[in-house]
Amino acid sequence: MDLASLNGWTVVYIFPRAGRPGETNPDGWDLIPGARGCTTQSCSFRDYFAELRSHGADYLFGLSSQDVAWQQETVERLELPFPLLADDELKLATAMKFPLLRVNGMTLLKGMTLILRDGLIEEVFYPVFPPDRNADDVIAWLSDRK
Repeated sequence: MDLASLNGWTVVYIFPRAGRPGETNPDGWDLIPGARGCTTQSCSFRDYFAELRSHGADYLFGLSSQDVAWQQETVERLELPFPLLADDELKLATAMKFPLLRVNGMTLLKGMTLILRDGLIEEVFYPVFPPDRNADDVIAWLSDRK
């Protein structure tokens, strides 16, 4: 996906990792600032998808360093109406100098949200806290641009 080639408003929320039912989080996960809440953030964007679109978001993507298969499973399980992008080789993260966190041998993206207009970054929400309010924050920001 070439985000820079998209016309209109694009929202990309970036999260460390999506968990799976029955799997435990990495040791100390709940103590890492910004680590918790990735699934609730995705569900919030899912629940507010129509409202985001009505406020001008032409595209919505989630992004993490998990691989494509993990992302596809998450989209299906959470019934997301938008894709999750995989930066499992950290090419985008490296090029953009995104903040990273390392836990249990994994390199993960720290939570943030980018709003692009015609492929250029217009706004960055960082840090994202609490993650379940991020969609509301994006809607409010987009509403001010109408």
